[in-house]
Amino acid sequence: MRYCHGLRLRQVDMIQDGRSGSSATLTKMTKKLRMVCIKALRKYKRKTGQLVGGRTEFVVIDESNFRHKRKYGRGRACGTWRRKKWVFGMLAIKGDKRRPILRLIERRSRDHLIPVITRHVRQGSTILIDEWRAYRRALTTLGYTHYTVNHSSSACFVDPIHGGHTQNIERAWSTYKSQVWRLRGNRTEKLLKEHLTCIEWTYWLGHNHRDGWSSRTFAKRY
Repeated sequence: MRYCHGLRLRQVDMIQDGRSGSSATLTKMTKKLRMVCIKALRKYKRKTGQLVGGRTEFVVIDESNFRHKRKYGRGRACGTWRRKKWVFGMLAIKGDKRRPILRLIERRSRDHLIPVITRHVRQGSTILIDEWRAYRRALTTLGYTHYTVNHSSSACFVDPIHGGHTQNIERAWSTYKSQVWRLRGNRTEKLLKEHLTCIEWTYWLGHNHRDGWSSRTFAKRY
């Protein structure tokens, strides 16, 4: 239940509760739960396409670096992480509801970003972006309404004209990175993708059932 709600799985608590006898057991349990979440979200994607936006929901998009950091600069650096690895985020906002879509990308170019947007954001949606050049003109020609926010040190984070801001996704990045780094989930690309999928699962499916499921209902769904 703690895992489904996105809460911290502490080894001491799990051992005291009699749920885990060792850290190795806890690691195996966490991996099993992670795979259940991944399979559940994959099934959901096949059914719905995982679309965001529309008339009542706007989308904030941004990129953030999740490069693996070695503690005190020591230890072996994984070969796949010598270059910066960017996570492209699309955060759908509707009232108090937040639904993220997180994708690991090779480059922040138009050829890499625009296909992800058209795949997941409904045409005609309102999108809030920064002034990264990859977005210029492309979104308008594709039928999206978009507003930009300048993040330079001399400009406001909240646009004085249309009032748009990216504080929601900046706050979200902080939360996601804290969770990934705490679990050391950015050591490899494969592991990072798994953790990003679990974060998506929490907001797309997990929060819809805060009271939990019976074992029969959970097995039937997933």
